[in-house]
Amino acid sequence: MAKRPILITGAAGFIGAALVKELLLNGEKVIGIDNLNNYYDVNLKKSRLDNINRLTIANHATWRFEQISINDFKALSDIFESYSPRIVVNLAAQAGVRHSMKFPSDYIQSNIVGFTNLIELCKTNNIENLIYASSSSVYGGNENYPFSEKQSVDHPISLYAATKKSNELIAHTYSHLYGIPSTGLRFFTVYGPWGRPDMAPMIFAKSILSREPISIYNHGEMKRDFTYIDDVTEAIKRCCYQPATSNPNFNKNFPDPSTSFAPHRIFNIGNSNSIPLMEFIKTIEDYLEIKAIKHFMPIQPGDVISTASDNKALESWIGFKPSTSLKIGISKFIDWYKEYYDIN
Repeated sequence: MAKRPILITGAAGFIGAALVKELLLNGEKVIGIDNLNNYYDVNLKKSRLDNINRLTIANHATWRFEQISINDFKALSDIFESYSPRIVVNLAAQAGVRHSMKFPSDYIQSNIVGFTNLIELCKTNNIENLIYASSSSVYGGNENYPFSEKQSVDHPISLYAATKKSNELIAHTYSHLYGIPSTGLRFFTVYGPWGRPDMAPMIFAKSILSREPISIYNHGEMKRDFTYIDDVTEAIKRCCYQPATSNPNFNKNFPDPSTSFAPHRIFNIGNSNSIPLMEFIKTIEDYLEIKAIKHFMPIQPGDVISTASDNKALESWIGFKPSTSLKIGISKFIDWYKEYYDIN
C-alpha cells in the first residue's frame, strides 16, 4: 500500500515552505495548504511556492497545493477526505507579537479556532502524528535562563503568546481524550533565506541597504536565541518520524509540563546561544559592508528582553539540536537577500 502523504498547513510561509522542500527531498508526498493572506508581501509567499514547484519538477516529487484557510472547516475537511494524510504539521498561524496588540480577533480566529478545526479533523481521520508550532514567546516574563520546557508558562505577556499556550493545552486535551500523538515545538527567533519581511533580519537588511534608520528597541539591551531555518526544518522532520508517547514515569503529584500521561510532548527548538541584539546587527553590517543608522527606542509592549533555549530534551528525543553559527546563517541570508531582491 502506498504511503499516505504529510499535510503541512502554512505551506507558503517561511518555515512551512522550507519544511515542504525538506520532506520532498526525503521522498515524501506532501500536501500543502495556505490562505495566502496579506499580513506581509503575498508575492514572497508565491515565490516560495514557485521555488517548491521547481524542486518538485527537478526531483519528480509529489506535491499538491491548495489555497484554503484552516478557519474554513468544510474546505479543511475536504482536504482530509481527498488526501487522507498520515502526519499533520500545523504551521498556519497569525504571527507577530506587536500585530496582536492591534488585531486580536485575527489571532483568536487563526490560532485558536483554526487550530481547533484542524485537531478535530485529526481526531476523526486516523492521524498517526500531529506536530504543531508553538513559540518561545510562551515563556513570557520568565527570567530563569535558559528557558526549559519544565518551567511554568502561565504568565504570557502578549495575546500571540497566549494563543500559542492555548494550542498546547488544546493539543494535550485531545491527546488525552482521543490518543492523538501530538508534539508542540517552541520556536526561538527563526531566521534565514526566504524569511518573513516583518522580522528583524529582513527589516534591518532593507533599512541598512537603503541607508535608512533602523529602530532598536529597549535601547539595544535585548538578546535573542537566533535559530537558523535549516536547523529548524531538520528538527521538525525528525519529529515527524518520532510521534509523541506518554511518559511512563509521569508523576501527577509533581507534574512535568513538557511530558504527560497522554501522548503529548513539548520541545524547544533554539540554538542554545542567546545573542545580544547589537551583535546581531553588527554581523549584518559586516556582511553588507555598510554601517546601520541606529535609532534607539524604549521597549515595546509585549516584547521580552531576552530569550535562551535549553535544547537537552530535543536532543535526547531526536538525536539532533540546532548548531548553525550566526556568522554562517547571516552570510547565507544576505546572499539570498541580495539575489532575491536583485541587489549588486
